[in-house]
Formats: sequence, C-alpha cells, structure tokens
Amino acid sequence: MKREQATVVLEEMLDRLEQGQWPLTLVEEIHLFGSYSRGALEVGDIDVCVQHTTDDRWLRHSLHASINGKDGYVPMRQALRGRRRGVSFQFQMRSSLEGDGFDLLPLWRRGEPVDLARRRLAGIRPDPTAGRAPRDHVLPAYEAIADLLPRPARIDLYRLCTTGTATVAAFRLPDARLRSPQALRHIERRWVATSPLRRAALAALAHLEGSGHAPDRIELHGDYLDHRATDDTVDCYVDLHWNNWSSLDRYLDDGQAWFEVLPAAPRQPLHALHIAPAPSQ
Repeated sequence: MKREQATVVLEEMLDRLEQGQWPLTLVEEIHLFGSYSRGALEVGDIDVCVQHTTDDRWLRHSLHASINGKDGYVPMRQALRGRRRGVSFQFQMRSSLEGDGFDLLPLWRRGEPVDLARRRLAGIRPDPTAGRAPRDHVLPAYEAIADLLPRPARIDLYRLCTTGTATVAAFRLPDARLRSPQALRHIERRWVATSPLRRAALAALAHLEGSGHAPDRIELHGDYLDHRATDDTVDCYVDLHWNNWSSLDRYLDDGQAWFEVLPAAPRQPLHALHIAPAPSQ
C-alpha cells in the first residue's frame, strides 16, 4: 500500500472515532507502530495498537461471541476501519508489544481532541530510507504469506512449529468446483452466492476432497457436514477468516487437523494454512 493511501485510511479512522459510536466509545488509547510510523513510503498492513475499556454491552457481546465460537472484536475492528482493508489491529497488546521491543507512537488518548491526533498523524514525516519492517514470529513454513497473517496468528504458528506441536503448510488455494452433492448442499444452505465465506468454503472443501478427505469427517466453520458426525469422528476442522482460531489448540490436542482459509477481496486469490498435529515420537 502506498503511504498516501495508508494516511487516508488513518484519517478516516480518526473521523469515525470522533463520531463516538459504540463500541468506539470504549477506546482508551491508539498507538501506531511498524513501517508506517517509521515513515516508510510503502507499507504492508498499517499496524495499530488499541487499548480499550469495557461496559455491560461489550461483556454481553464478548460472552455471546465466545459461546458461539466467533471473533468478539469484529464490531470494534469494523467500526475503526469501516470498509477499508489493510489495517492490522492489536487489541489490548500494548504491554506485550513494548516488551517485544516495538516502538509505539501515541496517536490518541481518551480526553484528547481528535484534532490533536490529526496533527500528530500529519507530523509523521515520510522517510525514503525506511523500508518495510520485517515481520516477527515468521518461519519458512508460512513466510510466503506472512504479510496476510495477523500478529497473534503468527505468534501461535511460531509456537506450534518451534515446540514441535504441529506441522504447518501455507499455500495458495484456487477456486474449484466441488463434486460432493452433500457438501454442496451444506454450503448452499448456509451462505448466499455472493458471500465471501461461501467462496472460501467451496475452495477449502474442493481442496480437501481432492486430497481424499471424506465429507463426513469434516467440520466446516462450526457445523458438521454430516449430521451424524461427532467430535470423535471428525478429523479436520475448516475455519474461515479466523472465525474460531482461538479453538485451534483444543482441536490439535484431540488429534484433529486444522484448515484455515484467509480473508481475501472478491477478485483476489485465496490462501490457506494446513496445520496438523505433529506425529508422535
């Protein structure tokens, strides 16, 4: 992303913050870090650290999301970035980032006028010598798509690989025709034709079908393909767009593989991670 485009994305984020709609009323601090804050002319994702408080509505929402295996930060992420892409949010991670040696640039704190944040943003000068910062917690197994992975996911993958808990493979996932009528009916029942989750599900199941996986042994985005399936009969969980990533360790501990399809714009290629429990020694 060009620096000028990244600046527009951040300016729009500040505009939304100023409007004060929930859940942005919970935001306490916003910091920038990474290549944009260092002045790079080309950035990957814009790295933004957000600290926030909670209220009763947030606690109810978080509990509901947790029970249903959903990402509780979707409303706050969408409220901050709107329809824009290319922003990597780290929520409640200030201490962790500082402990890892990241320089956090304060952009806004509660009680300050948003105009002050706009002046701070304008004061970050471009630096032609500042290249993109290397991604931390990156290993060769997923280096090719590291820019597409949020930092918490990279940390998890690094831990799984370096402790010998799991093997990881990253690859491009082509759009493909699904042959199984059972799997196709399942997808058609859950998602409309224009849904990005439908596209991701079709590509994932077509790949697994070609790899010899039986539909009745697959759990797709929180639902079994076969109504007779149980946790004991399923050997692969297909997750779409990081929806249930927090459950990854539990599935690996049960000996089940994990297939993660990354978010992508409609005309952009899909990418996926295949994470399998390491063979017993």
